[in-house]
Amino acid sequence: MPPATVRRQVTVPLRFGDGYTATASVFTFDGLVDGREHLALGLGDWRDRIDQTVEGTPMPLVRPHSECMTGDVFGSQRCDCGPQLREAVERISEHGGFLLYLRQEGRGIGLYAKLDAYALQDVGLDTYEANVALGHGEDERDYTVAAQMLRTLGAERVALLSNNPDKAEQLDRLGVRVAERIPTGVHLSAANARYLKTKANHTAHTIDLPLAD
Repeated sequence: MPPATVRRQVTVPLRFGDGYTATASVFTFDGLVDGREHLALGLGDWRDRIDQTVEGTPMPLVRPHSECMTGDVFGSQRCDCGPQLREAVERISEHGGFLLYLRQEGRGIGLYAKLDAYALQDVGLDTYEANVALGHGEDERDYTVAAQMLRTLGAERVALLSNNPDKAEQLDRLGVRVAERIPTGVHLSAANARYLKTKANHTAHTIDLPLAD
């Protein structure tokens, strides 16, 4: 995996719709393997966390968050992406670490294709079946750029804030040691119950659903 370099670091104040505020050190990069404009947001005492390299000491809390325009920007309840993003910023700010905002809309298939997949879900397919019916993989996300960013920032041993075991497996293979995996909260609504149940049952996401069979 080729190295990346920090292109720019700027301070950005954040404010969410519920009034929660935080301050992020936002990093851009040169040399990311896919050429896309991914971001790393350093939150809380991230500098102290990357200095802790001894076993048993606090490590950075990291969430790789895949872009979701419908959920992150417009508050769609068909997924849990917006609430997960909001939760991650607060939890990482409290602990110290990084939120990686990855331009991988729709599990990597893109915004238009994701909306096409929604149409197929409306007639009975689940979230994974819809992607396959469109000629895509169930999940086309590749976390090589996430590993590049973390290694560039000095975070090669992390606690991972994610329900998705594939993120941990990919990062471990790419040289970022996931020493602990911490699930996010369950952001359940009537509109996303089937979506969350499918993730829990089909890809072993750690989601404790009261509506699951």
